[in-house]
Amino acid sequence: MVAPSKLSQVFSYQNWVHAISGAAGGCIAMSTFYPLDTVRSRLQLEEAGEVRSTMQMLKEIVLGEGFQSLYRGLGPVLQSLCISNFVYFYTFHALKALASNGKASQQSALKDLLLGCIAGVINVLTTTPFWVVNTRLRMRNVAGTSDEVNKHYKSLVEGLKYVAKTEGLAGLWSGTIPSLMLVSNPALQFMMYELLKRNIMTFTGGQVGSLGFFFIGAIAKAFATVLTYPLQLVQTKLRHRSKEATAAPSTSRQAGQSESTLEMMISILQHTGVRGLFRGLEAKILHTVLTAALMFMAYEKIASTVGLLLKRNA
Repeated sequence: MVAPSKLSQVFSYQNWVHAISGAAGGCIAMSTFYPLDTVRSRLQLEEAGEVRSTMQMLKEIVLGEGFQSLYRGLGPVLQSLCISNFVYFYTFHALKALASNGKASQQSALKDLLLGCIAGVINVLTTTPFWVVNTRLRMRNVAGTSDEVNKHYKSLVEGLKYVAKTEGLAGLWSGTIPSLMLVSNPALQFMMYELLKRNIMTFTGGQVGSLGFFFIGAIAKAFATVLTYPLQLVQTKLRHRSKEATAAPSTSRQAGQSESTLEMMISILQHTGVRGLFRGLEAKILHTVLTAALMFMAYEKIASTVGLLLKRNA
């Protein structure tokens, strides 16, 4: 029967292996390159003024706040990343299995892009509250951060409760509009990754080493990051805003959110020009490319190892 077949494709052990491997690989990579993500967040949240480099900001944080500040908020980030990667990898591979019915010949870059977008939408709607709190958690005790953030954002759970209590559902999903637009980022990344992986495996007869997966992941992420960076900048700013900053005037929540996204992009252009939309890109490229490359390398290794163990025990 068709229904049980489709159900088995959605809940197959292969999808669980992909999801767990993606979550584990993401956590390994994020733990390794987290200081670059801290620098990227600081650079994105800076207002108009002198544009500092990644190394300048890194040095300033270490000298002014201590080395441990580079890892502020790592715990909640790993929790959120684990959930986010699990949801995305599971959804992407489940959709891929349903769409292809196990036939590799039916795979294509356009189909991977579409499936990546659908998986991205599901991931955004599921995990945005975690990332809203994370953005505020990592800015605790930073000069210029409000007392509200320093007092109420001490852990992921406490932050979620506080935002839900003071800002409601709209606060938990701050920045959802640009996040939904940004589903194109992982979609483009997965499309390029799968495309390069298929072509290289065809060329090499199915043999790709760890270093090969590292470079495939790096190229795929660099491609996606450069194309979508301005929206990532706006997303970070929207997530960081406090209750007072996000309060919308006498318009519907949805309309207000859409307008604030557009208004913020226009404001950045007016005050800092096109260059302002790419503030922090250097740190973002360094962080995301290295993180994605290591994540895909670890993901492929974990998935293949678990797959071999399952076959031996079968």
